[in-house]
Amino acid sequence: MLLAIDSGNTNVVFAVYDGDTLRASWRAATNPKRTADEYAVWLGQLLASVGLERADIDATIIANVVPEASFNLVGLCGRYFASEPLIIGRPNCELGIGIDVDMPAQNVGADRIANAVAARDRYPVPVMVVDFGTSTNFDIVNRAENYCGGVIAPGPNLSMVALQMAAAQLPRVSIERPASVVGRATVPAMQSGVFWG
Repeated sequence: MLLAIDSGNTNVVFAVYDGDTLRASWRAATNPKRTADEYAVWLGQLLASVGLERADIDATIIANVVPEASFNLVGLCGRYFASEPLIIGRPNCELGIGIDVDMPAQNVGADRIANAVAARDRYPVPVMVVDFGTSTNFDIVNRAENYCGGVIAPGPNLSMVALQMAAAQLPRVSIERPASVVGRATVPAMQSGVFWG
């Protein structure tokens, strides 16, 4: 089985795949100081909760956009899963798509590449992927099956926090789909702006 690790700016997600079948997934807040040992204890308990053991994992892959987290995630794979992980963006990781951007090693996050590979795998090209995370990413795979760039915008939570911080009378609100696009009070107007924006 494969343990896939997606280490983003806000969350790190662990998913276990048996072939193409997702067996389980879990998320934790991203904390670059969390050690491989801490991850191992946490993951060991979660694997057991779905009837799996660490020994069931025979391969690992990491998509990481938080450089400070790399050491501990790679250590987790090596020490606790006896696996040298594939790391998206490194030469040992064959993607199955081309990367057609300026300075790809410096300008494309592993999360965006992973999304592009998954989209190309599941849909006909050209295809656009929209990922709502810390940032909202719009990424394109062209007809030649090359990742060719995209757009990065503030994510919904970041937008909501920025509104609340920059405007003295705007409260912090949860992101929800409002009953109407046109808000008839401050909170639904903010929710509409972030949800529909």
